[in-house]
Amino acid sequence: MPQKKVCLIVGLGNPGSQYVETRHNAGFMAIDKVAGSFSVLVEKSKFNALYGRGRIENTDVILAKPMAFMNKSGYPVQQIAGYFKISCQDLLIIHDDIDLAFGRLQIKAGGGSGGHKGIKSIIEVFGGNDFARIRIGISRENFRNMSGVSNYVLSRFNPDEKLILPEIITRAKDAVVTILSKGIKEGMNIFNNKNIVL
Repeated sequence: MPQKKVCLIVGLGNPGSQYVETRHNAGFMAIDKVAGSFSVLVEKSKFNALYGRGRIENTDVILAKPMAFMNKSGYPVQQIAGYFKISCQDLLIIHDDIDLAFGRLQIKAGGGSGGHKGIKSIIEVFGGNDFARIRIGISRENFRNMSGVSNYVLSRFNPDEKLILPEIITRAKDAVVTILSKGIKEGMNIFNNKNIVL
């Protein structure tokens, strides 16, 4: 009997209360939204990650949040994928992206890290970039007011951004569902050219 396909969906972020609701934790926020929408408990602690198993759109999924810091995200992801025998082709990473305008989502298949340390770590550990991503725009607009990229991505969203952040995170959840049910190309057609305007 062939093994049932399982998809690993990972949201990137930093562990610890001081990083909750920061821009760099948009991936964690999206995983929490997906988990809540489909009654998946992401609370098993193993592989230096929190994860849970469930079912979305007739697909068995593992939802995970690495508990290593962002630049070490690859190791927990690799361990989970190895344990459950999940290939890169069945891996979906959700992460923030400073080069994408706030209010934008972009679904991407493969490619480089774009300077994102979490994606860079995953590429290095897996030895390849053949995995899908959902990029959540956090914008460079306010970057000049910060003393470096690290301070900016670890800052919290401003009051205007917070008003529409729940809608953005819901769209990220919808993107996950679309990829699972209709495929990544259809997801790109639906989500890649739409903005949420402040």
